[in-house]
Amino acid sequence: MGSTGVRGALRRLFRKEKPLPPRSGRPLALVYRGPASLPGCSEAVAGLLEGSRWGFDVRYTGPREEIPLSAEALAGAAVYAQPGGGDLDRGYRHLKRHRDLLRDFVARGGRYLGFCLGGYLAGATPGFALLPGDTDQYIATPGATVDDEEDTLVDVRWRGRDRTVFFQDGPCFLLEPGSRASVLATYPNGAVAALVTPYGAGRVAVVGPHPEATDDWFTDAGLPVRHAQDLGLDLVDAVMAE
Repeated sequence: MGSTGVRGALRRLFRKEKPLPPRSGRPLALVYRGPASLPGCSEAVAGLLEGSRWGFDVRYTGPREEIPLSAEALAGAAVYAQPGGGDLDRGYRHLKRHRDLLRDFVARGGRYLGFCLGGYLAGATPGFALLPGDTDQYIATPGATVDDEEDTLVDVRWRGRDRTVFFQDGPCFLLEPGSRASVLATYPNGAVAALVTPYGAGRVAVVGPHPEATDDWFTDAGLPVRHAQDLGLDLVDAVMAE
């Protein structure tokens, strides 16, 4: 390590952590925003949480945010949300050091919400290993109705109702036999598109498509707008349920 690297390491070692901002008294929802997300993804998840019935105080957490992703921050949170992003391997490289932190948060009673990349990251290869199983690319499954990684629409069956949702190379979820997970939605080929599952004393809810997508996601991609925020709110309710 050169002298610049040594000085940087010493600064990190001795600098004081910024105090967390004052709390509002409402349940705290932390939404990751940083290099493991993409512009617009974190904001869409934050908007979904703000529009839910839970009265969340929604704050962003990440390396350049007012609230760092830390044990102290998570200790005061009701739910942590991991939004969509780019490549799984790249995203996990940025978040790998937080794996045990997030697992402990959920195991102690916290809630984890994962959208697209956040769903992949809830899996195990690689990921936080919060699911009773793992994840795979929906586009790689037999009979998939989407076969590329471009922005598109995907049909799902959500709690017995057929819906169309924004999709960009999202995961499907591979469950171990006998798991306690509840499947909320499936893709047309039967692969799991959304689920909620206990983890320790907490709960995990994940979704492969993007029910949080706002109108501009569709128009920017040249797609017809399909509103599905009600499905995203159902996911939030499922993870917050006792």
